[in-house]
Amino acid sequence: MPRAVYVLALGIFAMVTSEFVVAGLMPQMADGLDATIPQIGYLITAFAVAMAFGGPFLTVALLKVPQKRALMVLFAVFLAGNVLAALASSYAVMMAARIVTGIASQAFFGVALAMCARLTRPEVRGRAVSVALNGLMLGTLLGLPIATFVGEHLGWRAAFWVISALAVLAAAATLVGVPEVAPSTEGGQLRSEFGVFRSARVWVTLSTSTLVIGATFAAFSYLNPILTEISGFGAGTVPLLLVAYGAATVIGNMVVGRLADRRTLPVLLAGLVLNSLFLLGFALFAQLSTAAVVCMLGIGLVGVTMNPAMVVRVQRRANEGALVNAVHTSCITLGIVVATSVGGVVIDAYGLRAPLWLGLALALAGIASLVPDLTERRKRVEEAVPVPVVGVSPR
Repeated sequence: MPRAVYVLALGIFAMVTSEFVVAGLMPQMADGLDATIPQIGYLITAFAVAMAFGGPFLTVALLKVPQKRALMVLFAVFLAGNVLAALASSYAVMMAARIVTGIASQAFFGVALAMCARLTRPEVRGRAVSVALNGLMLGTLLGLPIATFVGEHLGWRAAFWVISALAVLAAAATLVGVPEVAPSTEGGQLRSEFGVFRSARVWVTLSTSTLVIGATFAAFSYLNPILTEISGFGAGTVPLLLVAYGAATVIGNMVVGRLADRRTLPVLLAGLVLNSLFLLGFALFAQLSTAAVVCMLGIGLVGVTMNPAMVVRVQRRANEGALVNAVHTSCITLGIVVATSVGGVVIDAYGLRAPLWLGLALALAGIASLVPDLTERRKRVEEAVPVPVVGVSPR
């Protein structure tokens, strides 16, 4: 595995830590910005909306730029957004900061995944994506709990300063450890890359990723208030529980990364079925501390860890180009938008358990979205089995 893949994972780690930090500091940020918990949840939504709808435009703008240089531009924009967040004097300023960092993060994901495809052989791309996306898992395992710990002891603004320092470190590592790579596309190729999106099957494939991540984030985005207000855990225990959740995502990502190239569809189906069961159990038994922890860890094992399989599936259905990766990342982020925005609405209407039921509905829809591929796979298997000739006796 090229060293550059691990360096890209460090950059993703910084981006993901910034994306998730609000989920770990909801009560503190609500007090500091004179806002409600659902309003702070909308900051996660704003980040995700910026990624889904703003990020692709920035990605397209950078397609003709050498990819290492594009990464440095994105680090600069990301750093500016985090500094603005640390200095935010009002909810509106914080909202603007989240939009800036969201746009930069999505574009970074698109360029980084495209570089993984160009730096590795086709038969190990699933593993390469898994290694790069370990930055996402470690962002949950280490970045989020550390930022939450810093925020609780030094104030939530300090958490954003720590993320800013991490971004500077990741940018320096990228300068040293990532090779120069030519622009991902020329002007004439860009039009042909758009052509793959005329296929309805491509959009069905992309929708699975939206539903997988939406189901997971419906629970994850509101873990802090659910664990403290329903499950009865103290505020000081939540960072430890988030570390355990992050460890589960790292383990799940390693397993899925090993299987993504050879067992793509079965892995996705198993992940969605298990996630449905864990979300159902969490919704029913959130008031029981042991059951809540078991279900939370289960969601960590089979939720965002499906990313390597999702990336491989989309690249096989479409192509490995930067534009496809950018649009796929936007569809993944759309799942976060749905989970956090609808989650805030259902909390106001039905209480803190409601996002868990929302996650279950999204997971079941994700299973339904796999039906066309499962049907196609079954037909291929049946066609490969020879039909015995009946009624002919050998002489």
